[in-house]
Amino acid sequence: MSFRGRSLVLASLLGCSMLPQIALLSGLFTLISRLGLYNRLESLIFADLFFALPFAIWLLAGFFRDIPRDLDDAASLDGCGLLRRLIMIHLPLIWPGIVATGLLIFMNCWNEFLFALTFTLSDSARTLPVSIGLISAPSRFELPFGIIMSASLLAIVPPVLLVLLFQHRIAAGLTAGAVK
Repeated sequence: MSFRGRSLVLASLLGCSMLPQIALLSGLFTLISRLGLYNRLESLIFADLFFALPFAIWLLAGFFRDIPRDLDDAASLDGCGLLRRLIMIHLPLIWPGIVATGLLIFMNCWNEFLFALTFTLSDSARTLPVSIGLISAPSRFELPFGIIMSASLLAIVPPVLLVLLFQHRIAAGLTAGAVK
């Protein structure tokens, strides 16, 4: 999948993913307010897309680079179209990378706090990390450590289950480009 300006596109995607969230917060807040997405879950999807998509493209570009060029050329000569080559040749070879990248993106979005705190107000739109952060005690002189710790324990269950379920794919995806 080489094209003219590929390295420039990848460098700009890397630059976008390196920006801190706080630097884009005011611009995203204005954009989300004008789109009418404030206090809705769609605002979090929209905001997380700015950071998750460049990171995912950057990670998966390395897996596409490692696909043998002769397989793609042979399929192209045999009359295989681009979509069929992606499904029949590329997808089976980069499947471990897709799983590893998906889990990294899921964990990043699952633990996201700043956008969820800024773009949501109601309990129905609030995410779990923000809800845990907003747990309060009956008086200002005590902290409900037991409730916060039990909620935190419940919050880590889905990512841990996903990692346990896909641990073989994660290891294969992380080491796919290491040995030629």
